[in-house]
Amino acid sequence: MPLLTGLVPSPCLAAVNVEIVDDSGRKVELAGPAKRIIALYGAYNEILAAMGLESRLVGRTKEDALPPSIVSLRSIGTHMRPNVEIILALKPDLIIQGAGRSQAMAPVNQLTRSGLTVAVFNPTTFADLFSVIQRLGILTGEEETADRLISSLRGRLESVKARVQKAAHRPTVFFEVRYPNLLAAGKRSIVNDVIEHAGGVNCVTADKKLVRTNMESLISANPDYYVVQRGPMNRNPSSPAERPHFQVLDTVKNGRILVVDEQVFSRPGPRSVDAVEQLSRLIHGDPGADTKNGVR
Repeated sequence: MPLLTGLVPSPCLAAVNVEIVDDSGRKVELAGPAKRIIALYGAYNEILAAMGLESRLVGRTKEDALPPSIVSLRSIGTHMRPNVEIILALKPDLIIQGAGRSQAMAPVNQLTRSGLTVAVFNPTTFADLFSVIQRLGILTGEEETADRLISSLRGRLESVKARVQKAAHRPTVFFEVRYPNLLAAGKRSIVNDVIEHAGGVNCVTADKKLVRTNMESLISANPDYYVVQRGPMNRNPSSPAERPHFQVLDTVKNGRILVVDEQVFSRPGPRSVDAVEQLSRLIHGDPGADTKNGVR
């Protein structure tokens, strides 16, 4: 009897290898599209949800609650201190880590030594963010879905660009990450790209993600707008208008103080475009923005 071939593919031959290089320069390989995923940094939960893949998430860090559907998932510890035993029990085929802090690589090394596959990303610009989405599309076998998401986000950025490029002035912006012990967003942060896409200029020129600063430097910069983030890094900040020495700033005198959500502005993800749209309306004018978007 002749040997029949091509009717029932071998399981080994049917496996589709997927491969990327992550932002740490490591090759990440999977035998097939990731189906059981744990993100140690919440932005990646939001990206996967925006791709319609939140059902593939099998765990979450204890601080993460977006999208709301993940709240019922098992907590695996924190971004920096994940519980390896719990993670192993959940049998993920892909773990995603954010490398915004150098210490984030310690749990990555611990997890890889346990035989787990980890992809590390560190987007600080929209170009970086779109590259992350594209690579997550490869790892999940959803490249077309990733491309559609990128196209949608780019389209919204282009709409903002078309509007703000007509403005005669690009106002300067100071973005407060933390107070007291004043910490600002520098040039190597997603916030810097948000400010630029919104039609503003970051008055902090240091080539760092986070920049320690002082009143002397702030007074010298004298920004047009002062943006205060509220969130885990800056819980319940006081208004700059109520702080000692801040009254000399033109931005305080003119009431140009904006209070924004840290996770929208400082967490690289789909909502970073929301941040651009919001900041653009605020610094270039939008009737009713003062009451809707947190201007004090």
